Amino acid sequence: MFDTYVTIVGNVLSAPESRRTVRTGTAVTNFKVASTARRFDRATETWVDGDSLRVKVACWRRLGEHVSTSIVQGDPVIVTGRLSTREYETETGEKRISYELEAIAVGHDLARGTGRFSRWRPAPTEMVEDGSEDEFAGGEPTEAVEEQFGELVGV
Repeated sequence: MFDTYVTIVGNVLSAPESRRTVRTGTAVTNFKVASTARRFDRATETWVDGDSLRVKVACWRRLGEHVSTSIVQGDPVIVTGRLSTREYETETGEKRISYELEAIAVGHDLARGTGRFSRWRPAPTEMVEDGSEDEFAGGEPTEAVEEQFGELVGV
């Protein structure tokens, strides 16, 4: 109910890795993105990097399938989704926090390059006319009947 949605503009740090969950077989693609603040230093008259935010991104189902074929390491991207933190301990006992983003949308940052969009369209579900449509009804084979069906009684 109170999910935190954020948008991160940055670069893909790691190549997308696609996997499927063991129990349901749901597709998920993970990658890391980094967003680094930049500011102009008037003293040196140069741009300098500021602090960096690194986030693990999880893209589920069709979004994950499309990300795995569209995004490569180094790409400038814009990612929107639900942000969460995960606390854990390393093998040496150090406490750490990681940021994870469950993406709802991922796209290339067109302020830093150009792209061409290809709309995904599901395969058509039309029947193929092969002449056998009369031989089946409800998925079951049928055979020709010599006589016509009689009238229904009591209708």
